[in-house]
Amino acid sequence: MSGLYVTGESNVEYLIGGSGKDCALWVTPTESLILTDFRYMEMALALSGLYEYRELKVGADVCDFFKARSDERIGVEKQNLSLSTYLDLTASLGSDRLVATERMVEDLREIKDEYEIEATRKACTIADACFSHMCDYLKPGVREREAALEIEFFMKNNGADDLSFDVICVSGANSSRPHGIPGQKAIEAGDFVTMDFGCKVDGYCSDMTRTVAIGSADEDMRSVYDLVLLAQQTACDGIRAGMECQAADRLARDVIEQAGYGDYFGHGLGHGTGLQIHEAPRLRPGYEGVLRENHIVSIEPGIYLPGRFGVRIEDLALVKPFGIINFTSSPKELLIL
Repeated sequence: MSGLYVTGESNVEYLIGGSGKDCALWVTPTESLILTDFRYMEMALALSGLYEYRELKVGADVCDFFKARSDERIGVEKQNLSLSTYLDLTASLGSDRLVATERMVEDLREIKDEYEIEATRKACTIADACFSHMCDYLKPGVREREAALEIEFFMKNNGADDLSFDVICVSGANSSRPHGIPGQKAIEAGDFVTMDFGCKVDGYCSDMTRTVAIGSADEDMRSVYDLVLLAQQTACDGIRAGMECQAADRLARDVIEQAGYGDYFGHGLGHGTGLQIHEAPRLRPGYEGVLRENHIVSIEPGIYLPGRFGVRIEDLALVKPFGIINFTSSPKELLIL
């Protein structure tokens, strides 16, 4: 393999320190080229100390670019190369010149440096402030969609560059849907409201979830909430570098299963974050991986009772040999608003 053709947007962003939109890279031991069109020329030239710039339409001209390098074998990111581009390249160059690679850049991205840690910490601080604001904002009559838009507006108006993902804000029976879409349902007294949201600062994502009660919470709601909180705190207390990811998941899952709710916790305990909201490692059953120092992971057990309600509590944390540094400071005890 002569070099790597990097096409994943987040991988490009990681390697150039700027937006990877509509850009690709060609990286060899002797060349570092940004391949993009006129719209991004100025950005590319600003990085000229690290990369040279070649103007081309990534989709249309890339075959000609590699044809001119007739003796080179091209490493491609198999998870990030579109079928269309692959077919074009094989038709133009022959499949024997392409070498499929997997996770070459993603593996570099897993362990965060100080810049990445600080950007994530700042994003979490904005999310915490947003949760505090929403505790004052939520009341009966506010629609889920309105609340989701308020979350987005607050974060962007208070230093966020963008959302980490589309805001989840679901209430009442809708809260039993882990990734429910905010709708026109009005929040009612006696509802649980689950808010899952995050923002980006300097490209890096925050992620947090809190479930709150509006007006009151019945005995079943309180019991399930307390169980999820116990599971979440057990995981926060036990996670540390060197632990298998499956074992981290098991910390919370055992608590929930022993209480008889195992069938209602249908997702993993958490995931890594970074330039993307879902990155390695994954904290879930069956995942073959080990937590390492300076992984940033979410810790988010939940219980979802279809047609009734759901509860999820999520923090974002930095993994260390002694345990975790929790970046999420919002209260976790049941809040009745």
